[in-house]
Amino acid sequence: MTREFNYDAIISFAVFADKLNFTRAAEQLHISQPALHMKIQELTAALGVPLYRKNGRQLELTEQGKRVARFARDINSRTQSFLHELETGNDKQQVILAAGEGAYLYILGDAIRDFLKQPNIKLKLLTLNRDEVIDAIQTGKAHLGVASLETIPEGFQSQLLTKSEQVLVMPRKHSLAAKKRIRLNDLAGMKLIVPPADRPHRQTLAAALQSAGVPWEVAVEAAGWELMMHFVKLGLGVAVVNSICDIPTGLVARPLNELPRIHYHIFHLSGSANSGSVAELKKLLLTKVEK
Repeated sequence: MTREFNYDAIISFAVFADKLNFTRAAEQLHISQPALHMKIQELTAALGVPLYRKNGRQLELTEQGKRVARFARDINSRTQSFLHELETGNDKQQVILAAGEGAYLYILGDAIRDFLKQPNIKLKLLTLNRDEVIDAIQTGKAHLGVASLETIPEGFQSQLLTKSEQVLVMPRKHSLAAKKRIRLNDLAGMKLIVPPADRPHRQTLAAALQSAGVPWEVAVEAAGWELMMHFVKLGLGVAVVNSICDIPTGLVARPLNELPRIHYHIFHLSGSANSGSVAELKKLLLTKVEK
């Protein structure tokens, strides 16, 4: 049976999926909140599946909602590209890449620079954490994602981009700076600068230290390698970061071999990056980034 739903409701849902808030989405669409609510109710009824649900005080997309959001964003992107081509005669394709701050700073720069040299290319960059990158691919916010992955999400196609050791960063005059390699036991009683508790790097480090029976203390929580190393330089503690980072003057980095290597992957939905500008960016990333 063919299900009827209108184009306007689909586009409105794409905005709602970005905001996950009726008030803010309605403001962006320049309509009232009840009007937006009605559009999404009608779309839900037409499709016959729940598109979002409440999780405490927050709204979140269902799996069906993520698929509809991806479809809606694809329609919107294709429409904008078609209108641009119709108006200017140029087939300017937009590619959206999602990655973390560290990946942009230390891994992806050369490939992005070369990609932007091509004519009729429009590149949009999203700076997100790992879980947000995965969600951006699932919901169609981005075509390609780069992040550290332990397992490949269902429905994704992934290729290894590069590997990185984990290193302890400390001032040159620190008592551990003379060592060539650091063991977990060396961190006993140390004040560590770490990411927030919900971040994968923090969880992996905390689990490894607990398994080794190593007591430690949180000196300060910081999001991002750059800020963590800045706090090390201020003398607040030491930090475990990826070896891809540029170590600031006055600090040294020593390998922590007992911690696993970080595997950065480039990934996308299966079958979605086989041609066009998305495939070209993927190829550049795979050839320009050092393994």
